[in-house]
Amino acid sequence: MANPVPGKLTMDKLVSLCQRRGFIFPSSDIYGGLSGCWDYGPVGVELKRNIKEAWWRSIVQERNDIVGLDTSILMNSSVWQASGHLTSFSDPLVECRVCHLRWKADELAERKCPSCGGELTEERIFNTMFKTFIGPVEEEAAIVYLRPETAQGMFVNFQNALNTSRKRLPFGVAQQGKAFRNEITTGNFIFRSREFEIMEFEYYVKPGTDKEWFDYWVEERFNWYIKLGIKKDNLGLYEHPKEKLAHYSRNTTDITYLFPHGQAELEGIANRTDFDLKQHGVATGKALEYYDNETNEHYVPYIIEPSAGVDRVILTFLCDAYDEEVVNDDLRVLFHFHPDIAPIKVAVLPLSRKENLVALAKNVHADLRPCFMTQYDDTQAIGRRYRRQDELGTPFSVTIDFQSLEDNMATIRERDTLNQIRIPIPSLKDTLQAKLAGEDLFVLPEGGQIWKQDSGG
Repeated sequence: MANPVPGKLTMDKLVSLCQRRGFIFPSSDIYGGLSGCWDYGPVGVELKRNIKEAWWRSIVQERNDIVGLDTSILMNSSVWQASGHLTSFSDPLVECRVCHLRWKADELAERKCPSCGGELTEERIFNTMFKTFIGPVEEEAAIVYLRPETAQGMFVNFQNALNTSRKRLPFGVAQQGKAFRNEITTGNFIFRSREFEIMEFEYYVKPGTDKEWFDYWVEERFNWYIKLGIKKDNLGLYEHPKEKLAHYSRNTTDITYLFPHGQAELEGIANRTDFDLKQHGVATGKALEYYDNETNEHYVPYIIEPSAGVDRVILTFLCDAYDEEVVNDDLRVLFHFHPDIAPIKVAVLPLSRKENLVALAKNVHADLRPCFMTQYDDTQAIGRRYRRQDELGTPFSVTIDFQSLEDNMATIRERDTLNQIRIPIPSLKDTLQAKLAGEDLFVLPEGGQIWKQDSGG
């Protein structure tokens, strides 16, 4: 039998693992799925929550100049008229005359159908906002749209957020929430979807200081990914040329990532100038201005907007953390998730299903559960259970064995190094908290022992 060889990550490999281990499933799977829509499973929802919480903690909780909002998905249609979405939020669409598949014209290298090679129709403009009706009558006056971004809810609440938070410029408003775009083509797993989540914030600054703050936020957002374990070599910065900037933007820089399908946008940071507040001010007749009592002047702030799709960020962490290695002639697949975003922090594994061992293991699990997202697993051999936890990206596994019944100690196995320590069960909570915060595994509590490297991997 040939020795296993670690392979390169492909999107097919990642999709298969994500379905098998409960990260992500196709939406409406038993009905054949729905293109561009995805469901997060028991493990995936924890990864998603952790990434959103890590973002919120760094943007809102740990700063004194940004507050949060949660605005509605449905908004007055006049918002989208004023913002320009009804006229400019569109893509060029072409259709194959043979197989009738539709494509974004600006993504095609040649004028042939990528699927069958057939002739394509002329381009036509397709608005990508989902339209629906509010109330029982489907008429023009009842039209509303599912928001394609969360930003407009923050712009129209500028004065509400400013007045109630009592902040002074520069200050920001952050939001996480669902958005919807009727994409002509979706693909590359969760990279481009029709229903997705956004985490973005609008940072309001005095005109003239916008370049300084734009550069600051490009650096801050780039470093956030590195702090959570993304390899710097896989990241990049792409500055949009002037001729390709959005109509509202003075500068836009994308943080890019090397996905299996190539280098692509991960997060965009835009200098939106004062366009949005002025547009809504003109449309409503209400000046969205800031009064600077130090200079005794009124002005419309400029806006720096870092915006990231949650699902695309999740895909980035999945791709970057994925690893394959050979351990004792066996292929080990694992995710090297940073502890802050790992879906399961600690697994509790009894060595066997003997009643007295299970009772102790369940007591340990019950004791740890209020402190960490944990998983209890007593199915199959211990080596297979370790492998399962590796594929979930669980940083630490706690094993309860027959010796634990005699000495009241447990073994902690570290995911990345496979090293093990043995410590008193009463010390588990404090020790695991320290390890998850970055303490070296071999810093031991009283009575602890450096055990061994796991012979089974």
